[in-house]
Amino acid sequence: MRLLAYDLAIELIHTLRPTLAQLKRHDAALAKQLRDALASIALNTAEANGRVGGDRLHHFRIALGSLRESSAVLEVAVAFGWLEAAPLATERDSLGGLLFGLQRR
Repeated sequence: MRLLAYDLAIELIHTLRPTLAQLKRHDAALAKQLRDALASIALNTAEANGRVGGDRLHHFRIALGSLRESSAVLEVAVAFGWLEAAPLATERDSLGGLLFGLQRR
């Protein structure tokens, strides 16, 4: 069974691809950190879906932490003037709510 949180994580990656390219022109290391954090959200959500108990919750917590990291990277890019605004705030908040709920079970 696929989780909505996983589908949203993949959608976030697809949608942020142009932002990653734009960020890479300014700071390749920061772009890599965003890429890694976005991948971690999807990968840990998928892994959690196949686990049980505390291990399952652990992976959802990692995914939520990676989402927070990706949001921070976007805010840093805005602060440096490389982006006008941190994109997909509503979508990131929705995914965060799902992951928060999943890691509390």
